[in-house]
Amino acid sequence: MKYLNYIFIIIGAFTAMYAKVGEHENQFMLMGGIVLLMIGVYRISKTIPSRNKHENDEHQENEDL
Repeated sequence: MKYLNYIFIIIGAFTAMYAKVGEHENQFMLMGGIVLLMIGVYRISKTIPSRNKHENDEHQENEDL
């Protein structure tokens, strides 16, 4: 499942670059590449824990003491 996110990013980036290279830019292909790229980045960012949440948990534990 983790590798699917990386595949989305790679396919989206190459699709967006390929759509931009041509003489006649294909807007739908460019939008599709950007959407795939953003889906991959979003799914990866969901798995990264928030630093603020960790700091808030420590702050609450100190107040409880």
